[in-house]
Amino acid sequence: MRGNRGKTSLKLKRRNEDPMREYDRLPEELRRWLATAALPWRPRSVRRAFDKAVARTQDQTSALKELDILQARIVARDAGVVWGADHPDADRATRQESET
Repeated sequence: MRGNRGKTSLKLKRRNEDPMREYDRLPEELRRWLATAALPWRPRSVRRAFDKAVARTQDQTSALKELDILQARIVARDAGVVWGADHPDADRATRQESET
């Protein structure tokens, strides 16, 4: 286990940006969402996903709900790899992929 990421199948990417400066530039409601997020989102990544969701829904509240769904999908996909197929969320990833 390296650093504070724990065991995960998510990609590690090194960045040269200042993540705190990018975090400070986020809208307040997005900073609140990010503070309680289950994943270590980069501010730029969450901003990009949020902007796409706002463009699709035309509503910030709905966009934040879409971020919750996106995050749950990523966690479910990773759960099967990290904890195995017996993990309760591992089955959710399979169900979500078959629904789309």
